[in-house]
Amino acid sequence: MARIPTAVVAATGLVGGYGVARWSKKRPLGGVALAAAGAVAAKEWQRQAGGATAAALSGMYVAAFAGSHPLAKKIGTWPSVFAVAGGVAAASWAVVDRRK
Repeated sequence: MARIPTAVVAATGLVGGYGVARWSKKRPLGGVALAAAGAVAAKEWQRQAGGATAAALSGMYVAAFAGSHPLAKKIGTWPSVFAVAGGVAAASWAVVDRRK
């Protein structure tokens, strides 16, 4: 079975977490989606590239989530979510997924 690239998992977690929170009107439910995808991505980052890489990319994932809030005030919510998801996906691809 083919593996889903970690870049896709991480980007989906950020976009999906926001989407779930917005459409369900339950922010904690969006947080569950965000955290679940982040945990899956972190596990794969650790397995494929080691603990230091997993820690760095996990930190970037959390920073992207936090940074999307002030960015949203400047460019809008969806553009902000897509921008930070793209940044995390690009970093994940460059550091982990590109190796395959």
